[in-house]
Amino acid sequence: MPRSSLSSVTSNLPDVAERRALQLLVVDDDATQRSLITVAARQAGHEVAVAPSVAEAIEKLRAARFDCVTLDLVLEDGDGIDVLREMAAAKFTGSVIVISGMDGKRRSAARSFARSVGIELQSLPKPLDLAALRISLANLGKTAMGLPTIHTWGGVATDAIVERHRV
Repeated sequence: MPRSSLSSVTSNLPDVAERRALQLLVVDDDATQRSLITVAARQAGHEVAVAPSVAEAIEKLRAARFDCVTLDLVLEDGDGIDVLREMAAAKFTGSVIVISGMDGKRRSAARSFARSVGIELQSLPKPLDLAALRISLANLGKTAMGLPTIHTWGGVATDAIVERHRV
């Protein structure tokens, strides 16, 4: 197709401006991690609320609806599992991205628990790979719009990379 004809081709995919921003809750007691996640999510066009503790996370989850929660497993006033329990009791329908420095077994146990109570959970290790977080959020945004979740980064399909983080 000649280059001049490309501009006349219309796409059925939403324009970036039409994409719905995710409502994201960042739960982490480490101020640096909260800041990194918040900045990355806001740069991607998402709305962000933060909670540095289990108690504040539960309060925010009861007060507002979130599409996604990023969750550290070890918090000063409790465990991320406590937050997952509250989410299950509240029939949370969004997604969870565990971002934790805990070993793979602990993240896997959190994922198993979440699935047992009907919560979709992904896992990313600390130190946080911001590219992997952006890919996860982009995929969640696409899912929220009913689009396929294959995301490319630098011309490379990254759905397999994200899937490895879920395991």
